[in-house]
Amino acid sequence: MNRFGGLRLLGPYLRPYRGRTVLAVFSLLIAAGTVLAFGACLRALIDRGFAQGRPDILNYALASLIAVAVVLAIASGARFYLVSWLGERVVGDLRRDLFAHVVRLGPAWFEIKRSGDVMSRISADAQLIEQVIGSSASVALRNSLMCVGGVAMLVITNPKLALLVLAVVPLVVAPIILFGRKVRRLSREAQARMADMVSEGGETLDAVRTVQAFAQEERATQRFGEATERAFDAARRRVAQRAIMTTLVIFIVFAAVGFLLWMGGHDVLSGRISAGDLTAFVFYAVLVASSGGAISETIGDLQRAAGAAERLAELRAEPPAIIEAANPKSLPVPLRGGVHFEKVSFRYPTRQEQLALDRFDLNVVPGETVAIVGPSGAGKTTVFNMLLRFYDPEAGTIRIDGVDIRDLRFADLRSAMAIVPQEPVLFTASVAENIRYGRPDASDADVRAAAETASALRFIETLPQGFATDLGARGVRLSGGQRQRIAIARAVLRNPAILLLDEATSALDAESELAVQQALDRLMKGRTTLVIAHRLATVQKADRIVVVDHGRVVDVGRHADLVRRDGLYARLAELQFNLSAAAE
Repeated sequence: MNRFGGLRLLGPYLRPYRGRTVLAVFSLLIAAGTVLAFGACLRALIDRGFAQGRPDILNYALASLIAVAVVLAIASGARFYLVSWLGERVVGDLRRDLFAHVVRLGPAWFEIKRSGDVMSRISADAQLIEQVIGSSASVALRNSLMCVGGVAMLVITNPKLALLVLAVVPLVVAPIILFGRKVRRLSREAQARMADMVSEGGETLDAVRTVQAFAQEERATQRFGEATERAFDAARRRVAQRAIMTTLVIFIVFAAVGFLLWMGGHDVLSGRISAGDLTAFVFYAVLVASSGGAISETIGDLQRAAGAAERLAELRAEPPAIIEAANPKSLPVPLRGGVHFEKVSFRYPTRQEQLALDRFDLNVVPGETVAIVGPSGAGKTTVFNMLLRFYDPEAGTIRIDGVDIRDLRFADLRSAMAIVPQEPVLFTASVAENIRYGRPDASDADVRAAAETASALRFIETLPQGFATDLGARGVRLSGGQRQRIAIARAVLRNPAILLLDEATSALDAESELAVQQALDRLMKGRTTLVIAHRLATVQKADRIVVVDHGRVVDVGRHADLVRRDGLYARLAELQFNLSAAAE
């Protein structure tokens, strides 16, 4: 495989900016050309100015040098701006596309991938790409041009000495090829270890309260330290290979320059060449040598970036587990909210040995409230996951108002529903922005009305900036009940036909539970509602109770009927719903 094959990823991202790319290359060519022109100016300065003692030639040579310096400065400044702009712009586009791809991959993919590794690729690996476009690539091209141009000028100035320079080239290229392969492999490993370190640190910080509650700060620090050491060791091995390569190349190049000076000095003393010719030759030889050293440095950067680009290409090539319909259908208008599971079977990708749903049947009529109960692992949450089409069933069909959900656009399907989870997810944003997540185009009045319906308006108005108050990471500045009511307000604002409740009151104190339950009652009114039930009050309010075990519906009925049957529900009611205490 081509050592720089991974950099092909950048082609489509550079294409829209071909105009700026051409300007950058043109500036680079001008800058390289003016550097080469310095040698001719030096030759004239020495042979015709100093040696002949002519002040007019000396003045002309100085003016030429200054003119060349002005052109070089302008061209170099333009090149720097253009390539830096391209680097930032291309990497911004690349990051945006990668993130857009990743957020559409679905929960199945994230079961086997660490989010820290993904973000490390999008941030750190992409940063290496920015370095290549904004610096390394132009440096490599500029030095390559100067190296080739310098060799050409060496041949023109003194063919005999130029042949000696060309003889050194294979000695310079050999270590670049030999060590370059190792550098590229070690670069990929170093990036992988860096991603592991980021994942380890991110996971610990996300759960910092748990870490502190169990007094595991020392252990967490030790684990992060070990991950840091592994990243350091991988980086050290990469740097060591690059250092050896750079050492060999620079030694060979500058030893060759010293030998050429010795040879040229003898030619000047014997009168075969002039002092100006030797000065120009030395200038070009140093130019070729420095360019060769710079190329060896940038090749290491390019190979490192090629490894990063391969990791990004792998991420972009990940196929989504759930494919959107090519010719999507539309849901009926108005949407009534009927839900029908017909012989649905499914197993999670990471738990292939066990069916999460086994020929699961459920028919929910529009406007009905159905409570889903069952022991842990029975498949209750899986029902929600399937309805939201986070996964597709192995067999069977799921329909909303008679339309197979696999025939719908994701946006159309999910806009018909709103979910209030047991652990609400809030973002680092204001109260209004968190509520508006349910409908981004909602007005301030709509947001306020949703908060009032969710019994949240009173506590929101007591916050320092009201609806503009920033909630911090994951809404850490609110109590559990307050976070739950923000999540309910978000669902209210969405105004869904189908409401999914993962018993939103199970972890709350009595006062918070009452406020949340009142908000839920208002939200559920007139909607199709599926509730994963953990509390007796919720179960008793349901139109029907569906008892699930081992992925199957084992019983259906009202609370009193199911208790009389003395089956699984009766045992769950006794243990989980505190039926005995309620009867007293």
